[in-house]
Amino acid sequence: MKEIVFAGYGGQGVLTAGLLISQMSIFKGYHATWSPQYGSAMRGGTANCTVKFGQDYIYNPYMEEPDIVLAMNIPAFKQFIPLVKSGGTIVVNSDMVDVSINTRDDIKIIEVPCMTMAADINHQKGANIIMAGIIVRESGYFTETEAIDGMNDMFRKKGKEKFEELNTRALKLGYEFN
Repeated sequence: MKEIVFAGYGGQGVLTAGLLISQMSIFKGYHATWSPQYGSAMRGGTANCTVKFGQDYIYNPYMEEPDIVLAMNIPAFKQFIPLVKSGGTIVVNSDMVDVSINTRDDIKIIEVPCMTMAADINHQKGANIIMAGIIVRESGYFTETEAIDGMNDMFRKKGKEKFEELNTRALKLGYEFN
């Protein structure tokens, strides 16, 4: 089973990114949970969610020891870096986070200028989807095609199929990021 935490400010799409991964998991036939936590502010407050997925039944949907953490801002990085499993990964929005404050040498850090990348493809709200693409690749549970199909299925159900081409470009950009 994989455990992933998505964290940042409200409005950065961290809850949506987590929901994407949970829905991709269900689309593929895995068990999955999505447990959001957020402050009362609609934009700018803290937001995070824990996603667990795998073939086995999930008895505890809440955060225990994440394999992967997405940190979209400095407070998220500081809060969750101590909790990442040894040998785990933290994916960082390098447009907002300076990883020089890292104190661990037993985890992998992937720095991604996701806001710049989203602007480059003219999809300002696509930074979270770019990050989801990286997490999909790092998890090792999905092919690029499975992830795209699961994502597009979720957005179609929400009536947002008009963004399918842009979202697919964003997910692929993240999946292929080095």
